[in-house]
Amino acid sequence: MNRRSPDLAKQQGMAIISALLIAAVVAVIAAGMLTRQSVATRALEADQHRVQGRWVVQGGLEISRQLLWDARQRDPLTRLDQPWAQRLVVQGFEGRLEDEQGKFNLRNLVANERVDEAQTQAFGRLCELIGISAGLSQRISQRVIASYPRLLNPQIADNKNNFDSGRATSPNASRKPENPKLPMLRNLEDLRSVEGVNDAVISKLAPYVTVIPATTWINGNTATAPVLAAYVPGLSLERAQALINERDAGRWFINRGDFVNRLRMPSLELTSVKVGITSDWFRLRGEARREQRRVSLDALLHRSQDRLPQVIWSRVGA
Repeated sequence: MNRRSPDLAKQQGMAIISALLIAAVVAVIAAGMLTRQSVATRALEADQHRVQGRWVVQGGLEISRQLLWDARQRDPLTRLDQPWAQRLVVQGFEGRLEDEQGKFNLRNLVANERVDEAQTQAFGRLCELIGISAGLSQRISQRVIASYPRLLNPQIADNKNNFDSGRATSPNASRKPENPKLPMLRNLEDLRSVEGVNDAVISKLAPYVTVIPATTWINGNTATAPVLAAYVPGLSLERAQALINERDAGRWFINRGDFVNRLRMPSLELTSVKVGITSDWFRLRGEARREQRRVSLDALLHRSQDRLPQVIWSRVGA
């Protein structure tokens, strides 16, 4: 009996060890299953919050479109004291509409397949006012110009008496625009391919420069002082700021003639002042917050007289 006792104890010890090993394996498997279930649950919750956030930013976009439409119906002017210009906080969405026609539109550098020298000079003046070097300003202009079709010799192209034989050597062949050499710009971020353009340069340009897919006039009721000073030949930054201060105090420009008269520049040619008092292009930036999840929205809107503003492009990011 005593001989068997050590064997029996040994067997019992091994049984206990086996049971503990099995329990440990089961615990590890159970922990792994719980971990995977927890990860899957968190992923599902994140997806739900992301989807909900997208619906919230879509709601913010629709409200913004309605604000712009209502403003057009009530007043033909586009001013910074209208509801669309106030910060939008509704249903978990926070954002703001910006009047893109209060900024310098890079698309204006090429009009009717021709380089617009007046606009190119205005952009150079604006860059000087906001602290961007002349060399970088020229490189940006060249990048923009290269992204649109343009006539190589507009003067010859304007001569309608030339006969076009269809050959490349035909006198009228110059009427055919040269194809773009670079992709068309969508926003300022696309300028990063230009030598010298970095985050700091983009930050300097953003309050004053935009890219709209059509040539536009500046809106005198929303433009900043540097933009007005650059846009109107001979207008000093100090005088432009005085006009802005007067305007923002409630004396909004009621028409283009009113703006020109208040410039007090009698020698200025009216045709050279492409400043109006209405706007059709707006940028919406905002974000939705759901728990810890944030969904951002960036969109370009075009407003017309006969329908709700259209979304030209939008970018939603989680």
